Amino acid sequence: MLYFDHSATTPIHPDVQSLINELNHDIYGNPSSIHVAGRKAKHVVETARKQIADAVNCAPKEIIFTGGGSEANNLVLWNMIHRDRKHVITSAIEHPAILAVLRQLEHLGITHTIIPVNKYGWVNPEDIDAAIRDDTGLITIMLANNEVGTVEPLQDIAKIAKKHDVLFHSDGIQVMGKLPIDVQELGMDMMSFSAHKFYGPKGVGALYIKEGISMKPLIIGGSQEKSLRAGTENVGGIAGLGCAAELVTKSLSDVGPSLTALEKQFKTKFSEQHANVIYNGFGDNHLAGLINITIPGIASDLLLIHLDSEDIAISSGSACSSGTISPSPVLKAMGISDKQNLETIRISAGRDNTSAEVDQLVETMTRAIATIRRNAR
Repeated sequence: MLYFDHSATTPIHPDVQSLINELNHDIYGNPSSIHVAGRKAKHVVETARKQIADAVNCAPKEIIFTGGGSEANNLVLWNMIHRDRKHVITSAIEHPAILAVLRQLEHLGITHTIIPVNKYGWVNPEDIDAAIRDDTGLITIMLANNEVGTVEPLQDIAKIAKKHDVLFHSDGIQVMGKLPIDVQELGMDMMSFSAHKFYGPKGVGALYIKEGISMKPLIIGGSQEKSLRAGTENVGGIAGLGCAAELVTKSLSDVGPSLTALEKQFKTKFSEQHANVIYNGFGDNHLAGLINITIPGIASDLLLIHLDSEDIAISSGSACSSGTISPSPVLKAMGISDKQNLETIRISAGRDNTSAEVDQLVETMTRAIATIRRNAR
């Protein structure tokens, strides 16, 4: 298979898989137990905590493990019911793990303001500043968008949040392994991560919580994770997350240029064949290797079916809404018409994709587009 859907999920790194297999066989103790088997498991968990802390430049005690990025986001948002200031500011292009949760919280008295984005999917910090109210307690803006890859101006927003003494959270789930992440430099109070987006296992994530920020648990029971996430730890998954974070951080200097080269190659060769295509999002200020492209007159679902029959995986819009043919809310927020919205696909390259695979992708897409147009006559 030619896999170009890394923004949806990544294949697990072989070293990560080997580690998980070994640990699940050999390290079977409960990390909360005081005997040798328990202490070994606890050491694995704490090693992983340091690995992801090092990857984002924070203290290990500021990392909480979760069941994934959505849970990390939910933990941040549901904590608003315990805060005095219950107004949240977010953007129109956030993941449903932000926007859908905020809608659920409305009946509990949590209000929110949704900031629009420009045609590139970029949030204007001035709009956020203007939206702050006396009761604003949280700003949550993603670091980079999962559909078009636009990188948001978090440092500028962080300054605004600090000026108004408002907590600042970011869904950073798409970025690990693609751009350097420094929560201190960005000025973050909280940031969410998910292992399966950076060649780790599914079903495990992490939340950075700056020391001194008070939080209450979403999952209640035992005292695991500083009493913020009850339940016996997923030792193998957590170890996989930590290992993956270390691996992708070490390979950043190689992967970034490689993805940029593959993206440039695709755009150059595909545009030669199809001059009327539209590339959505910023041309430069976006995640390398993520291409959001509108092909006028070609329904994205038909193109995906043709490519799938050729054993090529890409997506249309967000993977979390795959299987539907409704327009992407992200593209709608960017001002893209419903017609063009449904003619848009997302291609996201990864560490193992090659130049030859890009050539094959362009060739197969061109052939599929010709077939679709011929059948439409």
